[in-house]
Amino acid sequence: MSAFRSLSAADLAGRTALVRVDFNVPMEAGRVTDDTRLRAALPTIELLTRKGAKVALLAHFDRPKGRRVPEMSLKPVLSDLSALVGKPVAWADDCIGETAAQTIRDMPAGGVALMENLRFHSGEEANDAGFAADLAKLGDLYVNDAFSAAHRAHASTEGLARLLPAYPGLSMERELNALDAALGHPERPVMGIVGGSKVSTKLDLLKNLVTKLDKLAIGGGMANTFLHAQGHGVGASYCEKDLADTARDIIRLAGENNCKLFLPLDIVVAEQMALNAPSRVRGLGEVDEHERILDAGPETVARLQRAMANSRTLIWNGPLGVFEIPPFDRGTMEAARGAAELVRAGKLVAVAGGGDTVSAMNAAGVADDLSFMSTAGGAFLEWMEGKALPGVEALRI
Repeated sequence: MSAFRSLSAADLAGRTALVRVDFNVPMEAGRVTDDTRLRAALPTIELLTRKGAKVALLAHFDRPKGRRVPEMSLKPVLSDLSALVGKPVAWADDCIGETAAQTIRDMPAGGVALMENLRFHSGEEANDAGFAADLAKLGDLYVNDAFSAAHRAHASTEGLARLLPAYPGLSMERELNALDAALGHPERPVMGIVGGSKVSTKLDLLKNLVTKLDKLAIGGGMANTFLHAQGHGVGASYCEKDLADTARDIIRLAGENNCKLFLPLDIVVAEQMALNAPSRVRGLGEVDEHERILDAGPETVARLQRAMANSRTLIWNGPLGVFEIPPFDRGTMEAARGAAELVRAGKLVAVAGGGDTVSAMNAAGVADDLSFMSTAGGAFLEWMEGKALPGVEALRI
């Protein structure tokens, strides 16, 4: 983290910190249904307030597209946030201007305020210089604790960081350290598992990973495209047959970069994708035309577990099958539990991320056992693709 300022070492007493957080939380009937993202901000808030800073929290919620939409106000978050912080959090009905400034002036040292939805202003997503300057007027320093928004060059993630002394928050710092350990400066051998349904959405990811990893396993629906490209029948399975040449290019690129590619050895098929539907294990080339490939087979999972055991670092994005519907969850569950066991034994550093991946690891009961679980979604994927993230680059010294 030497490329970034250290918030822990900063002189914060009497200063106002503008802290970008991700409070785009699930809501139902005006109530927060999952406070994970609120909790993620607590260590940074606690550090700042303990050191005597005023904390002004900047966040977006939903997509109001530059208009004030009452249903997309952040105000319903306030009561849950206050309970988690352990004291009342002040509310500002705007994130810029006199309303915001007065809210901050009225706070004592160590106070916390939540500012209204940044995206009520069109200048936020446009990364408008004037809007960023209006935000900067409110504080003395800037802290980005929202890695999940770091792939967006918005006023509160990129523009504002150029105008004030800028720091990564503790959650952001932890994420950057974990990602660097997984792909920046990892212990080798490094293995990747990439699943999900579509090759088309992960082309950049696959092309980047085969140039950096020692091993890459491809699962989920996207594996069907690779099997088809190799001449194996996939029956009625989802398959992007028009990307067969692309799949063959990725196989070739992996070979040129000495990245061992793991494709399924066997698969689980069924005629229906339904709960507890009759299923069977098939070898490659044995899929009937009316059958659908819905999970990795036991031989495939066993080989993945052996490959993980012979690796030092694992990075995982995407399930191996339709994990939401038993019995097609078995491959993902067994592989995830195998990875977690290796982590617990101190034999593997395992970093996983992406929406479906988080859900799958939670379903397997191993989310807390992995070395790091990123909930960042798009930012995690773009980082895996090797792309520079504007919100991270803007923090560099």
